[in-house]
Amino acid sequence: MFDNRIQTQLLNIFEALLGHFGPRHWWPAESPLEVVFGCILTQNVAWKNVELAISNLKTRNLIDIKNILSVNSIELAELIRATRYYNQKAAALKNTCAFILEDYDGSLSKLFKLETPELRNQLLALKGIGRETADSIILYAADKPIFVVDAYTKRIFSRLGFLPPDTDYDKVQQFFTINLPPELYVYNEYHALIDALGHNICKPKRPVCIECPLNSQCNKLLSGQTYTNLL
Repeated sequence: MFDNRIQTQLLNIFEALLGHFGPRHWWPAESPLEVVFGCILTQNVAWKNVELAISNLKTRNLIDIKNILSVNSIELAELIRATRYYNQKAAALKNTCAFILEDYDGSLSKLFKLETPELRNQLLALKGIGRETADSIILYAADKPIFVVDAYTKRIFSRLGFLPPDTDYDKVQQFFTINLPPELYVYNEYHALIDALGHNICKPKRPVCIECPLNSQCNKLLSGQTYTNLL
């Protein structure tokens, strides 16, 4: 249920993070297809590794649906080795490209004309595409407002006292969807800012609480649980 007080708090957090980190300009890519590939490759790995893999693909002219389908799977996996689980991700790239080619004549724009619920269902039906990846594709490649949830989101907002730490993906997403205005800019920047905070400051162990722009409202700090006993 929508709560005006919670919306105000969430928007204040957004502004605090934006003021601290500045606009994140996500997703860094030259085309929507490159965003799709990046969303698949970034699962469980640092972005710098994805950048290396994307660079390798560009060198071989493989940011291309037909070229991905024609390249040998072993060779493709080697090009994206830096991203971990490279065999599974190579298969996911091929599965996704085959789907776009066969069902949408190789046109991402045709795929992205689907309404968000149907687009999400079709992406989730692809092997190797989970909820976070599908939602990232929808938000950053299709430019449709959907809130992306990751481990950083759960960690930060459980520490802030909004959610239990074990809340599942769909319930976390619902919490933000209900309480935030459905604006593409807000969803885009909010997720990127959460990742910046989780990666640099609100770490699972030894969070740098003194540098956190949200430390005045963090339940962990207010209850005396500073980084020294979050080890």
